[in-house]
Amino acid sequence: MLLASPETDLDPVPADSDERAAQQWAGLSTPGDVAALLAHEKAVAVSRRKPDRYVIGADQTLALGDRLFNKPLARTQAAEQLHALAGHTHELNSAVDVACGGKIVFEHVAIARMTMRPLPEAEIEAYLDRAGEAVTSSVGAYQLEGLGVHLFERINGVHFTILGLPLLPLLAFLRSEKLLAV
Repeated sequence: MLLASPETDLDPVPADSDERAAQQWAGLSTPGDVAALLAHEKAVAVSRRKPDRYVIGADQTLALGDRLFNKPLARTQAAEQLHALAGHTHELNSAVDVACGGKIVFEHVAIARMTMRPLPEAEIEAYLDRAGEAVTSSVGAYQLEGLGVHLFERINGVHFTILGLPLLPLLAFLRSEKLLAV
């Protein structure tokens, strides 16, 4: 979560939201809808505490067909995710919302489609050995900006979407609100 106002720089502030509870409460299962809901909840929660600031909330989901993935809790779950994704195309849905005064003033969801190459068991184990604990810090058990790029054969989408923030639409909104000079 980031706070912004014309007079200040950006300040990170945790939203302290229970993402899985919000998803279950809303009854959503479509990846884009889930990402949008979570970004919305984060932005509004912080905006209510800081009503004089623009608050940027973002979230991302990973889906393989109808299956939604969460961050793996341990190496065994990371290995399971990599086995499921190997040789298939999955979608990353990245959502960003901006709230001010407890109300959403901007929202956007972007999708990237990523095809993981087929991965034999030995390659998955070697990747997990090299990546270490980082595999539990992101959904899908990879970071494209690092070692995870080796897992892919094709990527269709904007790099910022893959990193979890549809940055170009967000920057356009911030400029339109005179929150950015450039």
